[in-house]
Amino acid sequence: MSSNQMTLGQQAAVAPMSVFERYLTVWVFLCIVAGIAMGQLLPDLFQAIGRMELAKVNLPVGLLIWVMIIPMLVKVDFAALGEVRKHVKGIGVTLFVNWLVKPFSMAFLGWLFIRHWFAPLLPPDQLDSYIAGLILLAAAPCTAMVFVWSRLTGGDPLFTLSQVALNDSIMVIAFAPLVAFLLGLSAITVPWDTLLTSVVLYIVIPVLLAQWLRKILLAKGTAAFDAAMAKIGPWSITALLATLVLLFAFQGEAILKQPLVIGLLAVPILIQVFFNSALAYWLNRAVGEKHSIACPSALIGASNFFELAVAAAISLFGFNSGAALATVVGVLIEVPVMLLVVYIVNNSKDWYERA
Repeated sequence: MSSNQMTLGQQAAVAPMSVFERYLTVWVFLCIVAGIAMGQLLPDLFQAIGRMELAKVNLPVGLLIWVMIIPMLVKVDFAALGEVRKHVKGIGVTLFVNWLVKPFSMAFLGWLFIRHWFAPLLPPDQLDSYIAGLILLAAAPCTAMVFVWSRLTGGDPLFTLSQVALNDSIMVIAFAPLVAFLLGLSAITVPWDTLLTSVVLYIVIPVLLAQWLRKILLAKGTAAFDAAMAKIGPWSITALLATLVLLFAFQGEAILKQPLVIGLLAVPILIQVFFNSALAYWLNRAVGEKHSIACPSALIGASNFFELAVAAAISLFGFNSGAALATVVGVLIEVPVMLLVVYIVNNSKDWYERA
């Protein structure tokens, strides 16, 4: 990797957490309140927005998702894939947890909690949809926020960048068949054309556009790239919050009738976060990787690409679906839970290095 690429990779991994990111849970909560209130006060407006569709894709949401995802993907340097060979064991742990453990463990937890233990407390017509939302959430590893979590643990910046680039490359190919397979195991049928459309719209096209934009910005120099990223970075969170307002405007009636739903959906998400982060952390220790490798490996396994999950849930099941609500619960708990994981790995460094 060139010195220019290395500098950008390190900058991506050590960028400070913005105010938007640090208080994401607060903003999401405010969006819940605002969305529910606006949905009750202006139902006709939001019904009109819900009807703005083309080929089963809601156009306002599609635009918001692009604004949400593309600035994050601009940070990803696929040239960093060359770094993978330097930490084969750490990358191996990351891939094992992200693609062979995490989605399947979430499908099991969804089946256990939603279809069985919590079923009497949830609307029966939404059980399948809730499970689908949980699967969508777990099938997409984190892309952007993992840079923040890695910085907070002193993680190796180039390893962080390489594992994100590798996960994004795999996601283009594996997301659709993995989701379809797990939904099939859960006896949930989704149309393949809609699933593939979601992959093209929310993974393939944004990746291509982001890398094209990245190339243009880097041609102007590192300073121009940094300035542009500082300018467009807040667009992602702003678009996410706008999407959540729309979603909760549609979900408001169901939430007001059963406010316990959000807490129940959070349980399997919390369990899989702690299980997958602990598994990745321990496996890295077992194979002899450094603490600075184990931390980002554990953190990417615990967090989710929730922007993609929200977009796919809306495309596949609609604004009013339990799937959309389940993915949003993931957004709601992301920051405080990941900060707790950061605290745990930081304070267990002595134990880790005694191996």
